[in-house]
Amino acid sequence: MIDKNKMPLAVGVAFVAFTTQFGGGFASGAQIYSYFINYGIWGLLLPLLSQFLLAFFFWYGLRYAFLHKTYDYRAFGDSFYGKYKVLFSNLYEITYLILIATATSAAFATGGSTLNSLFGIPYWLCTLVVGAFIFVISLYGTNLVRKCASTLSVLIIVGLLVVLLPNIAVQSGTIMESIGRLAAGELPVGSTESGLIGAAVKSAILYFAFQLPSIGLMYQHTEPLTDVKQVDRAAVYMFLCNFAAMMLSIIGMLAIAFKPELEGASIPMLVFVSSGVGKTVLTPIISILIILGAVSTGVNMIAGIVTRTVNALERRMPSSKRESGHMLRSAIAAMIFTVGVWGISQVGLMAIIRKGYAYLGYAGFISVLIPFVLSMLHMGPFGKDESAS
Repeated sequence: MIDKNKMPLAVGVAFVAFTTQFGGGFASGAQIYSYFINYGIWGLLLPLLSQFLLAFFFWYGLRYAFLHKTYDYRAFGDSFYGKYKVLFSNLYEITYLILIATATSAAFATGGSTLNSLFGIPYWLCTLVVGAFIFVISLYGTNLVRKCASTLSVLIIVGLLVVLLPNIAVQSGTIMESIGRLAAGELPVGSTESGLIGAAVKSAILYFAFQLPSIGLMYQHTEPLTDVKQVDRAAVYMFLCNFAAMMLSIIGMLAIAFKPELEGASIPMLVFVSSGVGKTVLTPIISILIILGAVSTGVNMIAGIVTRTVNALERRMPSSKRESGHMLRSAIAAMIFTVGVWGISQVGLMAIIRKGYAYLGYAGFISVLIPFVLSMLHMGPFGKDESAS
């Protein structure tokens, strides 16, 4: 793994955000198509909006968490929501459970299905392997999660470059042709959208809203920071890394936007690779990226709720007893949540999971977006700097 001591903490925090957002769904190309390319030419412009909003709101929340020393989402909520904490902190608990149930179970299912297709071993065993890795990493706390996220981020970014750059170069003519057709009002294969900017903006904001609740797993990563400027830098790195990765993938996917093979494809990125160069080598690389993306999402999600649960237990204990048994408490919490999500992934409730994503977006609006906006209106976008108090 990458030595976290040789990497600025702000970069490590940004990489955790990267691996949380860009999981198996992103690596497969499915999210990129559904939320952006599906809406025509606007899909080339609106990632700027969604990634700016996400980085800005993450910055606002992480800045508050650092200044107020609220290093898990419950501590954050009880401090941030003030006299309304009984309502909003508990609502966010529900939001985070929806997040765990949907995004993490989808990560299990995606990683398990990909392993199954690669090696032909039983699906349940594949998801068990994914779950074991997630359990071990999330068990050992924030530092290892950030270190693992940094390593996985570099692997995912390098893998994307290896897959996308040569194929973009080879298929540049097709990509330019697709851009021209989109600009002329044509929509890609399988799209049922109108092509109007209103629907595209709504989709970009929905993508942002769906990703926003994952901010709860980020608060723990502000604890080792020493200066609020590190939060500022982390937000900038987060935006640049996430926006660049998304745009590179969108440009690549334009090579297949009008190919009939895209119709009904569950992994559009494989269609992209098969239509370009290096299919024999790049197909397993894409499969590995999907697995890494799924694992990284699962690790970050489980680690967040383990930190919140263990902190809640230890706050009720005398300080002399908190250290002894900390690892055991973390292990029990990690096991409970990992096994629970693994169980959801076994029953194949993908229709319920898809509905869960919609509920997650609505819950994120109520429990995160609206309170954050009201706080900004009350205190200004920079809030009150209490670092000196």
